[in-house]
Amino acid sequence: MRHVILSVIALLSVSAGVAQAQGLGGTWQGTLDAGRPLRVVITVTNGDGGTLNGVFRSIDQSPQGVSVSALALEGATVKFAIPALGATYEGRLNAAATSIAGTFTQGGKPFALNLARATSETAWTIPSPPAAPKPMPANAVPTFEVATIKPSNPDQQGKGFTVRGREVITINTTVRDLVAFAYSVHPRQIVRGPAWLESEKFDITGQPDIEGVPNQLQMRTLVQKLLADRFKLTFHREQQELSIYALVLGPKGPTLTKSSGDPNGLPSLFFRGLGSLPAINVSMTDFATVMQTAVLDRPVVDRTGLTGRYDFTLTWTPDETQFANMGVKVPPPPADARAPSLFTAIQEQLGLKFEPSRAPVDVMVIDSVDHPSPN
Repeated sequence: MRHVILSVIALLSVSAGVAQAQGLGGTWQGTLDAGRPLRVVITVTNGDGGTLNGVFRSIDQSPQGVSVSALALEGATVKFAIPALGATYEGRLNAAATSIAGTFTQGGKPFALNLARATSETAWTIPSPPAAPKPMPANAVPTFEVATIKPSNPDQQGKGFTVRGREVITINTTVRDLVAFAYSVHPRQIVRGPAWLESEKFDITGQPDIEGVPNQLQMRTLVQKLLADRFKLTFHREQQELSIYALVLGPKGPTLTKSSGDPNGLPSLFFRGLGSLPAINVSMTDFATVMQTAVLDRPVVDRTGLTGRYDFTLTWTPDETQFANMGVKVPPPPADARAPSLFTAIQEQLGLKFEPSRAPVDVMVIDSVDHPSPN
């Protein structure tokens, strides 16, 4: 379970009183059995006004991780959540405040996690974080130095865009997927073109001609140039009135955790399953783009006015209208579904709302496109 726990320095918000907060101050450690033993270390310190600051780490995986959204000590009950992992913890603090017997839950699966207060003699050594990969200069305009395009395995499911070191990789992507990613549009905003545009799938691996890890804009630039060079894509833009979802603030306002990641770094938006989306270092534009590209059946326009980056996990029960862009057929939701629908979940969990509307939007009219030139 490589995604069970990552780690990062995180601010833990709490409404517990100062006396209760004192009971959790210190370093806590325990072993989580998640298919293999994983040592967990949680360091809790007291902040102003009875708040708590803390760090959550899984030291056998990585010293880096994701923010903890909330921590509460209610009587002897300890609770906290890790939204970007879809995880929660609940345990009971003993009378001497030296141990917590509890359960770590992720993806609906509970794992026993008992924590003991560490001393200077018993505390585990926290490994040093690995050196962060060097980012590509922000003003760089890269081109693929070399790119390999090959047909995807026809039995392969799903699709994806990712970065591995310097390499930009796409998996099981059609040309329509590539255009949607490169120009941040919904597939419905791509019109005309031959039928194979959305039926033939490709795996692409490309190395930029500039050192460093490309950011999101640079990844899009690379794919734009690849489409023009290798697929000979040409197009023009028009405006059409389409059905859209406007991403807006909910009635009570957003309940999002500010990210501590690099504001110029890559966002992380990788589905852990249908209806489970951990988001790390994500802007609302990033979120709107992945929802329109992967989940929803119409374009999504960000109208939240939020300009920051956030960590969260959105968990919902998908219905048969969703994930068609990923080539997935979702069955009707079961009557006893535990997670809410998407439109309920986004309000309850993020304080946002998808508002159906019609609006004029840009569309890309494909003028010409060819099969990819040889590698």
